[in-house]
Amino acid sequence: MTQDNSTPSATARGDRIAKWLARSGVASRRDAERMIAEGRVRLNGAVVTHPATFVDAADIVQVDQNVVSAPDRTRLWRYHKPDGLVTTHRDPEDRPTVFDSLPPGLPRVISVGRLDLNSEGLLLLTNDGELARRLELPSNGWIRHYRVRVFGVVDERMLASLAKGSEFEGVRYGPIEAHLDSSRGDNAWLTVSLREGKNREIRKVMRGLNLHVSRLIRTSYGPFQLGTLSRGELEEVTGKVIREQVPGLVGGKTSRRA
Repeated sequence: MTQDNSTPSATARGDRIAKWLARSGVASRRDAERMIAEGRVRLNGAVVTHPATFVDAADIVQVDQNVVSAPDRTRLWRYHKPDGLVTTHRDPEDRPTVFDSLPPGLPRVISVGRLDLNSEGLLLLTNDGELARRLELPSNGWIRHYRVRVFGVVDERMLASLAKGSEFEGVRYGPIEAHLDSSRGDNAWLTVSLREGKNREIRKVMRGLNLHVSRLIRTSYGPFQLGTLSRGELEEVTGKVIREQVPGLVGGKTSRRA
C-alpha cells in the first residue's frame, strides 16, 4: 500500500481505499471514509488510519474482519421494492430489509437512494458505490416519478403551487409537479414528480396540504422505469444501457470491465 505523497499517477498505484471499497459495493465513498475513521478497515492485516491509502491487486482488504472481494465490473439492477421492507443493510429494530429479500448468488449491492418502509416501486441497486453516488447527484437533473394515493380533499390550485417550491413546518422544499389523475370520494390518485427529494418529502408536503398519503409508488428514476416488474422482481440493466445513460462515469477500470 502507498500513501498519497508520491508522484506516480493514481492509475499506476491503484485506487484510494475508500473508492476501492465503494467500487466493491461495500458502501458509498463517504460511508467508507467513515468506516476508516472508525478503525473498521484493515489492509494486509493493518488498520487503515488514513483515507489517502492506495490498494493494488495484491492487497487484502478487510472490513469488520471480513475479507472484501476486489471490485467486479459495474452492474446495475432495477428492483420492484414491496412495501414493508426497509432500505438498509442493518436495521436496529430488526425489521425485514430489501437486502434480505434479494435472491441468493447476487453480489453485495447498495441502493441508489432509498424508499421508506411504507413506499414501494422502483429501487435501483448496484455493486458499485461510485455509480450509486453518481446516480444520486442532484446535478443529473433526473426526474423521479411517483403514483401517490391520498386521502382528503384535493385542491388542484394548491397542487399546482408546489411547482414554485414550498415550505412546511419550517422546511423549504424544491419544485414539485403534482397533478390529480382521478378521485372517488375522499380518495384520489396523483402523479408527482421531483428532481431532488428530502427524506419523506412527498408525505410531508402532502400533509401540509391536509392530505394523507396511503400509498406511494415510484414508477421511474431518471431514464430507468419500473415497467412491468412484479413486486419483489429484480432485473439487471445491461452494460450498454449503463454506458449510454451515465456518460463519463464508466471510464478507466470500470469501463474496461463493463
